[in-house]
Amino acid sequence: MLTGERVRLRALEPADSEAMWRWYHDPEVGRWMGGDPPISLAQNIEKGQNRPRNTFEQMLLGIETLDSRKLIGYVALGDTDFVHGEATLQSVAIGERDHWNGGHGSDAVRVICRYAFEEMGLHRVMLWVVAENTGAVQAYKKVGFVEEGRRREAFRRAGKRYDYLMMGLLDTELR
Repeated sequence: MLTGERVRLRALEPADSEAMWRWYHDPEVGRWMGGDPPISLAQNIEKGQNRPRNTFEQMLLGIETLDSRKLIGYVALGDTDFVHGEATLQSVAIGERDHWNGGHGSDAVRVICRYAFEEMGLHRVMLWVVAENTGAVQAYKKVGFVEEGRRREAFRRAGKRYDYLMMGLLDTELR
């Protein structure tokens, strides 16, 4: 398991499907995420039972608290390019609202990036985030990510358009 100061990252289990389904259907959790159409709990449980095995090229990990070992979210790292030494942090979500603003998200990002650099030998991790998602932007900056670019009006939610920020972190910049 991958451990930080507040969280532990672990492979997801089929039993985690119900919590993840609940998070996907929480409008506040998914506010800044591009989403798939809603699926039933039964469909999500089936998806969890058939989830592909994690690889260095693509991994989805659960975020649990160190103290209670409660699953509170997930993190996905993928599109790994070993030739150029980079990967994309595809999503980070703290689904349990009582763990928002507690440093769990930034700790999870720090842990997965440390794994990418130290264990996978990567040089760079990048991500895209909606510019108005100020909590996420601050969490990424806290870990050392810097803004590298912008895709104007690339995200649409409830009839409004928002910019995406591209952020990057080099192995020497991790805090």
